[in-house]
Amino acid sequence: MQATEKPKNANFSSGPCSKRPGYDVSALRLDTLGRSHRSALGKKVLAQACAETARVLGLPAGYRVGIVPGSDTGAVEMALWSLLGARGVDVLAWESFGSGWVTDVVKQLKLADVTTRKADYGEIVDLSQVNFANDVVFTWNGTTSGVKVPNGDWIPDDRAGLTICDATSAVFAMQLPWEKLDVITFSWQKVLGGEGAHGMLILGPRAVARLESYSPPWPMPKVFRLTSGGKLIEGIFRGETINTPSMLCVADYLDALQWIDSIGGVTAAIARSEANLAVIADFVAANDWISFLARDPATRSNTSVCLSLELDAEQVKKLVKLLDSEGVAFDIGSYKDAPAGIRIWCGATVETADLQALMPWLAWAHAQVAG
Repeated sequence: MQATEKPKNANFSSGPCSKRPGYDVSALRLDTLGRSHRSALGKKVLAQACAETARVLGLPAGYRVGIVPGSDTGAVEMALWSLLGARGVDVLAWESFGSGWVTDVVKQLKLADVTTRKADYGEIVDLSQVNFANDVVFTWNGTTSGVKVPNGDWIPDDRAGLTICDATSAVFAMQLPWEKLDVITFSWQKVLGGEGAHGMLILGPRAVARLESYSPPWPMPKVFRLTSGGKLIEGIFRGETINTPSMLCVADYLDALQWIDSIGGVTAAIARSEANLAVIADFVAANDWISFLARDPATRSNTSVCLSLELDAEQVKKLVKLLDSEGVAFDIGSYKDAPAGIRIWCGATVETADLQALMPWLAWAHAQVAG
C-alpha cells in the first residue's frame, strides 16, 4: 500500500548534502559581497572561518586550518603533491575516492616505493598490515561504499610516516582522533550541507615539519604551494587564500558552523547522525530484501549509508526514479562506480523524522518494481 506521509525535506543526496534544518539564505551575513577578499573585512571573515573550524572541532594546539581551492579533492591533492616523496607510501582504498588517490600517487606522481592496499566495495583493508614507517593515505569514510574505519586504534602514536586523511564525509559526524592524523581534509558541502568549490586543509605539527624540511622534486602549481623559501606560508591559515574564494559560500559556511554550535557542538551532530542511521538499521532488520553494502557493522558509515537491494540494476533505477517522481527522495542512486543500489545521506542536517517518513515509501517502491 502506498504511504501517505511524506518527508518534509526529501533531499537525501550524499553531496551536496541537505541544508541544515531552518536554513534561510536571507539570514546570511552578506556585507562581504562585492568586497575584496584581501580587504580588512574579507580577511577578517576568512580568518574567522578558519578559527571557528578549529574551535568547533576542538582541534589540538598547533593544528592549522586553511581554506583552499578545489573542494576536498583540491585539499587532498595539495597535500599529496606537497608532502609525498620523502619516504615510502601506503595508499588504502575501498571505494572510488580512495582509488582516485591511488591513481594520483601511482600514475601521476609516479612514486617508486608505493604499497597499494585495496578492498572491494563493502569491505575494508586489513588495517593491521599498514606500514607506518611509510606515509599513509586513506579516506576515513568511504562516501561511495558506506564503509568507514572503525576507530583510530590502528594508528600508532609513534609512527614515523605521516597520516594523510581524506575525511570529507566524516568531519562533524564521526569521532576523529586528531593527534593520530597529520593532515585532514574536508569540504563544506558534505556533513555541514554547505556550498561547493572550497576545500579545508588541516595540518598538524608533523605535517608542517615535513613541509619545512622537504622539497618535492616535481614542479608545483601555484594553487598547491604551501611554502615559500622553505617556510610554511602562514597566511594561508589566517584567511589569506591562495586564490579568490566565494564570500557568499564563506558566509554560508559560517552559518553552518553556528548551527553546529547551537545544537550542542560536534557531539550533538554525531548523535543526530547516529540516530538517523538507526532508523535505516531498524528498517533493514525488518526487511530481507535490503541490506547494508558494508558487511561489518563496525565499519558501517553513519553518513553515506549505502544499501543493496534484491533487484537488478534496471529495477534499482526504476525504484530511484519512482521515489523522485513522488517527491519523497531525491538523488539517492548509488555512486556511478559503485554496485547498483541506493545511498541515503544520514548526516546531522537530515531530520530523523524525514527518514522515518521515507522508510514506508521505500517499501512501497520496492513492491512496485519487484512485481
